[in-house]
Amino acid sequence: MRIAFYDTKPYDKIWFDILAEQNGFEIKYFDFKLNAETAFLSKGFEAVCIFVNDTADKETLDILYNSGVKLLALRCAGYNHVDFKSAYEKIHVVRVPDYSPAAVAEHAAALLLTLNRKTHRAYARTRDNNFNINGLIGIDLSGKTAGIIGTGKIGRLFAGICKGFGMSVLAYDPNPADDENIKYTELDELLRQSDVISLHCPLTHETKHMIHTENLEKMKPHALLINTSRGALIDTTALIEALKHRKIGGAGLDVYEEESEYFFEDLSDTIIEDDELSRLLTFPNVLLTSHQAFFTEEAMREIAQVTMENIKAFQAGTAFENEICYKCNGPCKKEENKNNCF
Repeated sequence: MRIAFYDTKPYDKIWFDILAEQNGFEIKYFDFKLNAETAFLSKGFEAVCIFVNDTADKETLDILYNSGVKLLALRCAGYNHVDFKSAYEKIHVVRVPDYSPAAVAEHAAALLLTLNRKTHRAYARTRDNNFNINGLIGIDLSGKTAGIIGTGKIGRLFAGICKGFGMSVLAYDPNPADDENIKYTELDELLRQSDVISLHCPLTHETKHMIHTENLEKMKPHALLINTSRGALIDTTALIEALKHRKIGGAGLDVYEEESEYFFEDLSDTIIEDDELSRLLTFPNVLLTSHQAFFTEEAMREIAQVTMENIKAFQAGTAFENEICYKCNGPCKKEENKNNCF
């Protein structure tokens, strides 16, 4: 089995090299992203492995299919960057549905604590021998309300962390979890009552820009908005306007709507041409990290392990436990007595 591995970073090789050798796979690493301009390099490979900011649109998928690619293995949980209609009946698509929910939930908590108590700004000050604490005031989280949008594994773990801080928790999810410890409410009510709002839902047509001007207006003026899911859940233009006019207290973001050209890269000697990204970086009440919520040793090991298991299942011709497809509009349900939908 030959695998074309796109958007490679040094930390990817640590885990995948070990498993490739154990399973007899040959991996060709490319440090650039998959798109219509780079897809031709997959010729001669049966499988292509991609990450969150690679592009798997119709044009790219057609090139992959014509190059002989039969499997697209996502080493991530999200799949909004894949055109499943174009892939259906041509290329099987598999993913890593969850690798370390705790990693993402804990990073959301880190963003919240840092944003609230301004420890990042305090660190920068003391490094310059400035020990003045003026402007670093926060609030007690104990006794406040956390609003959780999306109650999958990550959302429920974050809810537990917030309860550990002594916060009350409200949740919104169109498909509520069967958990008697979670109090659900309507989205409008959650936005109005919460002091902290954290997003833990997938990016779909329904959820894109769910945090828009109107919903930002409903939030408390001191509310802190946390996003460790997908950047496009938030309308960036609306967020900037809300921050400029002090409609909310601040934002802790691990993702950004147009992050694909910037995140995971060292651009310290480069002028950022994205005006909205540059503007976000100017706000003292915005904390931006570069899509690192997933980035723990445990998560990286699990991502590599499950990705390789997905590829092994394809090679063996057995059912793909983690396949997603156009027919099923998400996780593959499979037809009776069939391994896969096609």
